[in-house]
Amino acid sequence: MKRRRFLTLTAATLATPALLTRRAVAAEPGAPLPIPQVMEVGPGAGNTLTAMKGTREFMSGAASDTLGYEQDYLGPLLRFQRGRTANIDVVNRTDDPITAHWHGMHVPGHLDGGPQLAFDPGRTWSPELPVDHPAATLWYHSHVHGRTADQVYRGLAGMIIIDDPDAVDPLPRDYGTNDFPLIVQDRNFDRSGRMSYDPGMMDRMQGFRGTEMLVNGAIRPTLTVPAGLVRLRLLNASNARMYDFSFNDGRQFHQVASDGGLLPAPIAMNGLRLAPAERAEIVVNFTDRSAVRLVSRNVSSGGMMGGGGMMNGGGMMGSGSDDAPFEIMSFDVGDAAETGPATLPASLPSDLPDLGAPVRTRDFTLNVHTGSMMGGMFNNLIGRDGQIMGINGESYDMGSIDLAVPMGETELWRINADMMVHPFHVHGTSFQVVTMGGRAVDPARIGMKDVVLVDGPTEILVRFDKRAEKETPFMYHCHILEHEDAGMMGQFTVG
Repeated sequence: MKRRRFLTLTAATLATPALLTRRAVAAEPGAPLPIPQVMEVGPGAGNTLTAMKGTREFMSGAASDTLGYEQDYLGPLLRFQRGRTANIDVVNRTDDPITAHWHGMHVPGHLDGGPQLAFDPGRTWSPELPVDHPAATLWYHSHVHGRTADQVYRGLAGMIIIDDPDAVDPLPRDYGTNDFPLIVQDRNFDRSGRMSYDPGMMDRMQGFRGTEMLVNGAIRPTLTVPAGLVRLRLLNASNARMYDFSFNDGRQFHQVASDGGLLPAPIAMNGLRLAPAERAEIVVNFTDRSAVRLVSRNVSSGGMMGGGGMMNGGGMMGSGSDDAPFEIMSFDVGDAAETGPATLPASLPSDLPDLGAPVRTRDFTLNVHTGSMMGGMFNNLIGRDGQIMGINGESYDMGSIDLAVPMGETELWRINADMMVHPFHVHGTSFQVVTMGGRAVDPARIGMKDVVLVDGPTEILVRFDKRAEKETPFMYHCHILEHEDAGMMGQFTVG
């Protein structure tokens, strides 16, 4: 199929200054959880996603400069349907180049929204997305090399839900009633209450971590849920922070989906760890009508100088103790649920393919360019073009293809990391995790993934069924955003 040219060369009509600085107020901690508006994206014209500047009062009286898609911060929930084409016009009304990367979607490279597809202010990118993906919770965000961390931090991100009409799941699915998106982020605020992002060298080395929790753009909000089964779609959209989610009363819940879609069966658990960019859908039973809080413990990234060392990535939140949980959000319980299932099914309509035996093996090591740390601190940590991170000893080079991968062949990718743990993301496909930390895992309990936390030797089975040319290759990278901006990224063709 011939590739279309998707970047319109005529400038889009610019918004008025009032529209470019639209303001909205996110109330103080404990306010109601904002529920993102839904944009149903199908074939034909009329679906516009505008990246724009804005301001938001995360704290009353303190307006922060922000970015968002269609609004002042974050973006609408995009809803796609498997088997239908999704036409969407992405308009850039910011001051800098942006992209819209459909994180987790199985689309060809020229539709993926990676760094090569960045487009300037005043331009419009109009991809025609063939939706060929199982029902899943995905997300979208800007992916401009060297600017991803700043742009996502300021708000260029949002959630995607893919529905599959041929595999309707028997789970709560009434959006905004018993099915809720939870976009979890940590952010810093200065003494005046304005959101701030000013990473120093330490932040670039370990990843930037904030001291306050946002969900759907609000600080530690409260959600009123029905007394019954409730589905929560969790997205870790933080730049670098890992979470170990649980409820403060220790209640059990069930995971029903991961990055790539539904699990074969619900998995009972009391805690769930999510690295940056990972997603999980959980079902929680609120029939006891007890108010409860979603909390997390600090999770260490291992640290540049060893566990608990100089660059320990756990961060300090809540009471300041690494063992003390900090609050994400609160739940109040209302009337008994009027719709939705009363019990969880024993099995789910998952799409867990048999990838077969791998035909080749590839090795990846995620590096921090070390050099000497004596004398001028970090002076010798610099790699290609000033980048301080790399993969297999090389920092990212936008003009160089690192791998040429054949289409439709299963490969075993072995991934390891220097000095600290890293969430490893692969564009254009979903994969199965074989081992983590050198230990075998059951793919049926983990599901299809596009991000895996590399904490020791990790192996994944991966197959690519979508083409990527050298002009618009797929990426593999650490999803600590400061790390990918600093060069911990590679790119590959599929053909």
